[in-house]
Amino acid sequence: MSQRNFDVSDYALWTALVTPFTEQGVIDFDNLKFLVEQQISAGNGILLVGSTGEGLALTQDEQLSVIQYVCELAPNTPLMVGVGGFDLAAQRQWIETCNQLPIDAYLLTAPLYAKPGPVGQTQWFRALLQASDKPCMIYNVPSRTGVELSPQALAQLVDEPNFWSIKEASGSTVKFSEFKKALPNIALYSGDDALMPEFSLLGASGLVSVCANVWPQATQQYVQVCLTQPQNSGFNLWRNAINSLFSVANPIPLKVLMHQLGQLKSPLLRAPLTHEELSDHSAITDAHYQISQWHQTQLNNVVNS
Repeated sequence: MSQRNFDVSDYALWTALVTPFTEQGVIDFDNLKFLVEQQISAGNGILLVGSTGEGLALTQDEQLSVIQYVCELAPNTPLMVGVGGFDLAAQRQWIETCNQLPIDAYLLTAPLYAKPGPVGQTQWFRALLQASDKPCMIYNVPSRTGVELSPQALAQLVDEPNFWSIKEASGSTVKFSEFKKALPNIALYSGDDALMPEFSLLGASGLVSVCANVWPQATQQYVQVCLTQPQNSGFNLWRNAINSLFSVANPIPLKVLMHQLGQLKSPLLRAPLTHEELSDHSAITDAHYQISQWHQTQLNNVVNS
């Protein structure tokens, strides 16, 4: 595997890639290759084994097999790897293992369940940043970790050369603004597809997206419009479509829709998640139609301009 030389800051859209499974519940690597190729064609960065990729439902050997397989494909797009858990020594070891692979960045999550305060947050992330030899994005997602990250705590880490960016997924424009004020030289990415227009007005650098799994090119277009025309009237359509993908726990609706469209061979998820949770598929079917129409209109506008 050759070394790569991507500038991660050049990529405004990162797709939090799903992990495809066969009907027997094992990783479907052929399907994974197809998904990676979709993202390459759209020019999107790829996040592997994050929460949308059901990373914590995979064994560490399975996580590593996903990353190694995608690295062997040598995709012409940057790769980010999720780091999540509660054992600091284990997380440092995971980073040190992945440092040996041709990846480009890490997504660092607060320790699960522990709810550390500002001092604990600073110590946790400093240890992970120092273990890494890649740029790192720190992930604020209190709905999953149970703790809000402190802007003041993260501001203590700006001396760490690998601290590249923050993924803000608390759903709050106020929190986004607090991070922007406390860390003016750190890139901020939206972790919420629906809030990308609002976050763009506040200085977002891009989006780490769920929707880009099913709509890789349309979401790339959406991000570019958000960054250049953040008050565009078409965003209400996107917001409605995005909401349909979060009617039950992510990535259940996403995998169901991707299976309907032939992008996934199976909608299977790892327990405790199940595709049977979503009984009514009409909203996601309608969302796909609306986004497809929007994207075609955008393409026509480019051709006619």
